[in-house]
Amino acid sequence: MEPNADRTLLKLGVNVLLPCLIADTVLGNSLLAKASDLAFPPLLGFGLIVGSMGIVALMLAPLRLPHETHSAGIITAGIQNFGYLVIPLVESLYDKETLGVLFMHNLGVDIAMWSVGCWVLVKAKRGDSWKHLLSAPGLAVIGSGGLNLLHFNQWLPAFFRKSLHMLGQTAIPLAILLTGATMFDQMRQTTQEPFKYKPVTLALLARMAVLPMLVLAIARWFPMPAALRNILVIQAAMPSAMMPVVLCRMHGADSKFSVQIILASTALGFFTIPLWIRFGSTFVAG
Repeated sequence: MEPNADRTLLKLGVNVLLPCLIADTVLGNSLLAKASDLAFPPLLGFGLIVGSMGIVALMLAPLRLPHETHSAGIITAGIQNFGYLVIPLVESLYDKETLGVLFMHNLGVDIAMWSVGCWVLVKAKRGDSWKHLLSAPGLAVIGSGGLNLLHFNQWLPAFFRKSLHMLGQTAIPLAILLTGATMFDQMRQTTQEPFKYKPVTLALLARMAVLPMLVLAIARWFPMPAALRNILVIQAAMPSAMMPVVLCRMHGADSKFSVQIILASTALGFFTIPLWIRFGSTFVAG
């Protein structure tokens, strides 16, 4: 897989396959049948990301890092992987309806990343970041949620519904391939970059220990539907997301520091993800 092919496949996955997966899991979803069901998950996702970035900012503050490095650490350690690692886990551990709730939750995460996250990087709101709020997956979440309230799934022809399902099922296998290719490209680009041991260690402490406990505490003691509680258990276990490194490059932040956090947290995730999920499931159940 060449880098040029990666970009083309990424566009296909984000603009076609992932929206089909979203529509397939949201349309006809009984857990998203009321307007209130559609509002709370994105609000919770937005609030958790903003709170997480605030905690990371406080933990990194004593190091007095340059703004480019400090801001890159905040957005990278503050945003967990909420897509391509989470989706197959939710799909395998729970049911299709829970996956639909995940997409609603992720809408709030996306908004927080492209608004507050970009503000952290540039210390001023940039108009060009808001256009990303209208990405194909975001529009698919909003559109599918609205159509589900109207019971639109009952009116869809069977062939169209099956086409959505078949295209949607290809989204995750393709995404996992692209995730591996992206990690390889990042490792190749950072072989000569000195490793920032102390900042990375603090960022990992936040991402892999402090923030998981915060999310699990909210899942246990804050009233919410069971499906959303299960989603938070998975989200708490996740390493850093990969999209922040793209934002760091866009806004002139320390993208190499961002890559170091991503690679280190992902490597640790092979060991910590199952442990956090097992502990979180027991802890949240009370």
